[in-house]
Amino acid sequence: MRILIVNTSERTGGAALAANRLKEALNRNGEKAKMLVRDKETDDLTVVGLHGGILSRWRFLWERWCIFFRLRFSRRHLFELDIANTGHDITSLPEFKEADVIHLHWINQGMLSLGNIRKILQSGKPVVWTMHDIWPATAICHLTLGCRNFQNGCHHCKYLPGNGSSNDLSAKVWKKKKQLFDRSNIIMVACSRWLAGEAKRSGLLQGQKVIAIPNPIDTSVYHPTDKTEARQALGLPLDKQLILFVSQRATNVNKGMIYLTDACQKLVEQYPDIRERVAVMVLGGHAEDVTTDLPLPAYPLGYVNDTKRIVQVYNAADLFVLPSLSENLPNTIMEAMACGVPCIGFKVGGIPEMIEHHRTGYVARYKDAEDLAAGLHWLLTEADNNALSAAARQKVYREYSQNAVAVRYSEVYNEAIALKHYKL
Repeated sequence: MRILIVNTSERTGGAALAANRLKEALNRNGEKAKMLVRDKETDDLTVVGLHGGILSRWRFLWERWCIFFRLRFSRRHLFELDIANTGHDITSLPEFKEADVIHLHWINQGMLSLGNIRKILQSGKPVVWTMHDIWPATAICHLTLGCRNFQNGCHHCKYLPGNGSSNDLSAKVWKKKKQLFDRSNIIMVACSRWLAGEAKRSGLLQGQKVIAIPNPIDTSVYHPTDKTEARQALGLPLDKQLILFVSQRATNVNKGMIYLTDACQKLVEQYPDIRERVAVMVLGGHAEDVTTDLPLPAYPLGYVNDTKRIVQVYNAADLFVLPSLSENLPNTIMEAMACGVPCIGFKVGGIPEMIEHHRTGYVARYKDAEDLAAGLHWLLTEADNNALSAAARQKVYREYSQNAVAVRYSEVYNEAIALKHYKL
């Protein structure tokens, strides 16, 4: 079976990593999968770039300009919204024509417009769409932040100036999306059971099949290694317990660094000696901008895209923390668990599906820095980390391994093909 995976980027961002890993998993499982991207970053022959050049840049800037205008020229929320008003027509490409199934992933920021998606659906090709966030089920936002308007019809959008209106940008895009989905048949795949539940409540996706399949991970790459060797290679101390925080951009407010800082402060106040035995590693862009606020010794590792070094960072850690305010099924938790690192995060999104409380880590109450501190202390001083580590690895092998996920997707592709033939 020939699968064409469509994503904006080849490597940048969580969706790109997940889509790449799925491509590799499918090919190892006997399928013929290629990836079509706007931003090609490697010489991988199974990845095809659009070569849009200046036109691709123009499309990206045009959509940002339209959103910027609707935000009354405020940069706030500029990259939290997408309206899909411009993009690439991929239906004439040979890779599209030869594919048995078109598999959409994260296709925003000028990759595909709603009109482009309509042409894909009208081509007669079976379409599967993996949701890496809530955008396919809302009008314009990737994070609903508690808003439930997407269940019946977006309007009065909280992202827009003055909370929008009854006929604001979100309402207009909602109508366009509604027309698109009402005339199509797509199998929607959410990466977590939580997101699948949200998608099923969307007024846009009524009548569409929605299922949950997690992202895969290559356990031959992400696996435990010697902790001492990892720390020596990275120039990290051997005599401290190390907490790891990872984000593509460490200053991203949604990743919750402020809660980690607060939790560390509470630990220091309650256990002053912790400064001598515990430190924090921060992996991601602008890491140095957030480590100065931490009350514990900190090591900003910056942005790293070398997989071998990333695996070393995970293996250097004693525990991994991700106090995100909104998450689907974060790759970082999966990567940490695959390396045998116990994890802690808030009870939000798909995080409780990944971290089993007191079995593979600690699930803290949402936005509760005190409970986050309690979880950190438990993992640092009380928990059986060997047992947690083993349980974390077992969960990854059982639920997130490449073979397990590829088999499930192959079943979905066959169902999509059968459904298309039945419709014909």
